[in-house]
Amino acid sequence: MEWFTADAYWLSRLIFQRALAALYLVAFLGAALQFRALIGERGMLPVPRYVAQVPFRRAPSLFQLHYSDRFFALCAWAGCAVAVALLAGADGLLPLWGAMLLWLVPWALYLSIVNVGQTWYGFGWESLLLEVGFLAVFLGNDRVAPPVLVLLLLRWVLFRVEFGAGLIKMRGDACWRKLTCLYFHHETQPMPGPLSWFFHHLPRPVHRVEVAANHVTQLAVPVLLFTPQPVATGAASLMIVTQLWLVLSGNFAWLNWLTIVLAVSALDLSAWHTAPPVGEAPLWYVVVVTAVSALLLALSYRPVRNLLSRRQVMNRSFDPLHLVNAYGAFGSVSRVRQEVVIEGTADEVPREDGDWRAYEFKGKPGDVRRWPRQFAPYHLRLDWMMWFAGLSPAYARSWFGPLVERLLDGDRDTLRLLRSSPFPPDAPPAYIRARLYRYRYTTRRELRETGACWERTYVREFLSPTRLAPPAQRP
Repeated sequence: MEWFTADAYWLSRLIFQRALAALYLVAFLGAALQFRALIGERGMLPVPRYVAQVPFRRAPSLFQLHYSDRFFALCAWAGCAVAVALLAGADGLLPLWGAMLLWLVPWALYLSIVNVGQTWYGFGWESLLLEVGFLAVFLGNDRVAPPVLVLLLLRWVLFRVEFGAGLIKMRGDACWRKLTCLYFHHETQPMPGPLSWFFHHLPRPVHRVEVAANHVTQLAVPVLLFTPQPVATGAASLMIVTQLWLVLSGNFAWLNWLTIVLAVSALDLSAWHTAPPVGEAPLWYVVVVTAVSALLLALSYRPVRNLLSRRQVMNRSFDPLHLVNAYGAFGSVSRVRQEVVIEGTADEVPREDGDWRAYEFKGKPGDVRRWPRQFAPYHLRLDWMMWFAGLSPAYARSWFGPLVERLLDGDRDTLRLLRSSPFPPDAPPAYIRARLYRYRYTTRRELRETGACWERTYVREFLSPTRLAPPAQRP
């Protein structure tokens, strides 16, 4: 069945699969290291409480059947182990059906995590990893050439990621149409990287060119993915260059890297290799891939309707398995950066001018002299949600109170999510308060004179001084 496979994409598939395995590893590692404080039995949003309220059909997950912190850790570390095996090429040592089952394992494990992750796992790149990971199950191994239908479905995902992001910008904030959004974005983005300060200080005409180039890459280039080669390779290459630019300018977990991995699957690298001899695709494999492709095309109805809608929404899953989703980013851009700074004091009577000491987060701005670091593709979930809290207290309503309680209790799992705590676990503060500050990048002159990359101004109180209730009064 020559129509079913494409030998020219053998190397593209290999790179795609190994890179996807690496991203799976990052995702599972983040889950293993952060879950106890976020969704563990004593976490801010405990899984047992969530699954008691949400039925299996709405959030299918292994943890609907059983949950304990030990079982979650086992699943997360098992995901890491399978990802390492796939990264090392274990799928190539198995028969075709065995390789498919091996790729199914990390998808099922990560689906189980996302479906109970609640607010902490509400990001678009979670669904993207699941959608792409599901397609990887049917991409085959060295026993067969890459199936054309799956390659086209991967391009379909890439098209929706880029085109959806382009449309949400044009329909959203007017600064995208005026080409001025990057006057603000590098300063106000959720988690700046080590080069974001420099990107912010590029000349404004350069920012306008950046926005214009972004519109071309997201609104025109994606259509070319479905044209013959070498045009499709050229389109995918442009997307890779654009995504690498975004990697340099900020920390967006694995969103940019997974988009790059998707684009790699569209590259015709046949000039760089000679495909090894492979057998003909077995009939059962053709039937399974064809049936799954038909199902995914049928499920694409709602994402397509969303793309065409004037009320387009970003990062929406339309089925509990996250098989076909809607994507998009930065339909609006903040003009001002506001950060919530959490402070504690050991004073028994909290005073405005008391000895308040700040908790420092790993990625989000705090100390004005601390330069941002590169964390992506690793995802600092608490840091990201703290950015949303700075936008509006409503984003933090479900978890900020539990966070404060755990800081007051000196919870070790919560303190591990932070860069530094001014109080050891065995001597927590008597009171916690939170204050809202406006942050802005310093100018070049201010950076030289002060060594600070940020300047901040007090805005208002976010949380008044709070202490733990006596044990008898706690729920």
